[in-house]
Amino acid sequence: MEQKGMTADHYSSEQEDTGQAENYMKKNIFVVETAVRLAEEISSSAIILSGDLCFEEIKTDIPTYYAFGDQKELINHLISSSRGKGGRTFTNKMIDQSYHKLKELEDIAAIEHVLGTISEGTVVGIIGSMDSCAIVVHDLKENEMVKKIRECEERVSPDVVRAVLTICSDVATKGREGKKIGTALIVGDVDEVMQRSHPLIINPYLGQTPEDSNILEEHNWESVKEFAQLDGVFVISEEGRIHAAGRYLDVDAKDINIDKGLGGRHVSAAAITRDTVAVAFTVSESGGLVRIYIDGKELVCIDKPQRCIPA
Repeated sequence: MEQKGMTADHYSSEQEDTGQAENYMKKNIFVVETAVRLAEEISSSAIILSGDLCFEEIKTDIPTYYAFGDQKELINHLISSSRGKGGRTFTNKMIDQSYHKLKELEDIAAIEHVLGTISEGTVVGIIGSMDSCAIVVHDLKENEMVKKIRECEERVSPDVVRAVLTICSDVATKGREGKKIGTALIVGDVDEVMQRSHPLIINPYLGQTPEDSNILEEHNWESVKEFAQLDGVFVISEEGRIHAAGRYLDVDAKDINIDKGLGGRHVSAAAITRDTVAVAFTVSESGGLVRIYIDGKELVCIDKPQRCIPA
């Protein structure tokens, strides 16, 4: 009798889990369908899904993308943080994490827009976990990251900005051959930058054809990421010609005010933009953060840039 009771409890538990899974799927489908209708009504440029959501058998002509996040890590963090601290602490952390996910989705949308994947307009985002969902409408014209990066395009070709940021994103998220690396790319005002720097190594781009030293040519990106492992910076023209790699910047870092803990790469990158009209892009080896400097100041910091993939 005891064994039968255990079996009954086992089947009851299985049925309960199955029922919860079915309800979860129905909820997800309803939320996504609602979001799709909204996106179509307001003519959104893209839909981005973040979290545990089902997007099967839902038809739309709007480009749709997945932005993956570690939901288990989030839930475990919330549970462990709330133990013995009361419901209010748990609620506060839920709010904090929800804001973080919202900001993360907005940043992903901004990055994809700047890199040319998503066109200008509104983006409908759907954030989902096992117990909650949210639909977000985000206007890319009002995105602070987009506005700031547009400032770079007053000095550097937008296509060059896209190419450099794509490379920086890859270096920040993937490193090189499994190793974290940092680098800096100084773009624009080439004559002044070359005069205020000297080579640490033989310039690998010396004598290269225009086609093989153009950062707008995607087949050159792997060599850029390979040379990013070397000490020194890249010097690139505002039109995308790579003039040098492995350059040391001869600059005075006096009066440069950047975040504490950042190394010489960031200090010198900021300083060269104070002394020239160049734009500096840096990747932090330790944290994988991408920073842009202009006029001696940090213009924007992209925290571990994430990319999304087509759904």
